[in-house]
Amino acid sequence: MNIIRSCALALPLVATSAVAGHCSVNFNYGVIIDPRHIRTIDKGITNVQITNNSQLFIHGREISLTDQQKDVLAHYSLGIREHVPAIVSIAIDGVDIGLKAVNKLVGGLTGENSESHQKLQENFDELHWRMRRRFNHSDDSYFVAPQDFNDFDEIFAGDFEKEIKEIVASSVGTILLAVGKAMTAQEEGEMEDRMANFDQHLSELGQEIELDINEKTKVIETKASEFCNKLIDLDESETKLQQAIPELLPYNLISTDNRH
Repeated sequence: MNIIRSCALALPLVATSAVAGHCSVNFNYGVIIDPRHIRTIDKGITNVQITNNSQLFIHGREISLTDQQKDVLAHYSLGIREHVPAIVSIAIDGVDIGLKAVNKLVGGLTGENSESHQKLQENFDELHWRMRRRFNHSDDSYFVAPQDFNDFDEIFAGDFEKEIKEIVASSVGTILLAVGKAMTAQEEGEMEDRMANFDQHLSELGQEIELDINEKTKVIETKASEFCNKLIDLDESETKLQQAIPELLPYNLISTDNRH
């Protein structure tokens, strides 16, 4: 049978992110974005806060700004608000590709209303919710930890990798057990026919899942590339902001290969 092969197709994707990206950009601090504030966090302490895209605070002290400095600050702030939350969408969409692939595989093998499939769906729904909570404090609030965007796989899987693998491995075992019982319950001739039909069904299902994964992965890879380019643009905006407001020089959020 090809059960293990088909599950192996989906498992690496849910264990990582379905995105093999390269982006030479670092976030040196954590970033919290809510409707009024942008805060950069270092070891749990806010070092820089932008309020309403126009007020600047460094370690709680407001920095007096000229109109020109406010314009530069607003441009940078709006760029952060527009582009940084995209990492949340990319992360969740990337993992969802793998989760849905495994979900489809299990549903195709055991039936969408089977106990195995329903249990898997419950586990994935809970995992999806907790993944979103990792990045979203609410619908309008985002948190991105300090990290190196050079390897998107490491970003997306994170603490969930082991748990995802355990869910999938447990489901594969349940499927194998159910299929084995079904096969041994048949007469010898019937069992051979059933195995041949099942193997054909599994092969077709695996091909369908692989095509779907490849198509969706290309979309995520494009989004990840665009996100990386936007971060590079934001790094340039940050440079202009630091030139306009020298007090920000010690608090460099974004670093790229061209800037250390």
